[in-house]
Amino acid sequence: MNPASAMLDCMKARGASLVLLALVLVVVTACAPGPNVAAVNGPEAAGFWFGLWHGLICPITFIVSLFNHGVSIYEVHNSGAWYNFGFLIGASMVLGGGGAGGAHSARRRSRT
Repeated sequence: MNPASAMLDCMKARGASLVLLALVLVVVTACAPGPNVAAVNGPEAAGFWFGLWHGLICPITFIVSLFNHGVSIYEVHNSGAWYNFGFLIGASMVLGGGGAGGAHSARRRSRT
């Protein structure tokens, strides 16, 4: 393989990596929370589905809330238990709050 061909392959790989990085950044920023117009204008409180969505994006929302004091990770204008349940399920899905880790450690202890 000649040096020019190797350099071209390296440039193609670097370009593909940059495109992939740009795509990931666009997707992540698309999930960032915005102002909740329903809390101000709408009579309806956030329910289960909003709780699930807010739980799914809570790591991203937390990072945004560190820099923007108008953003919080939890919707205070919610329907109560159903919103909390949805938020808990969504956060567990993202943050890995399943019981598989406990089962894995129990199996590991039984082998020794």
